[in-house]
Amino acid sequence: MTNNKELNRLIHEKLSYLLQHAYNSVDWYPWGEEAFAKAKEEDKPIFLFIDYSTCH
Repeated sequence: MTNNKELNRLIHEKLSYLLQHAYNSVDWYPWGEEAFAKAKEEDKPIFLFIDYSTCH
């Protein structure tokens, strides 16, 4: 992964399954008041992304 990509808000999370999406081009918000306030301000629904990863 290159470091020249812009980071999103998930870079501040502690959980590895959230951190792996910190370089994702989607402007993800972690679950919390900031996400709800933004959705309300823009009159948009919340898109809940539930990721699953496993090690074999």
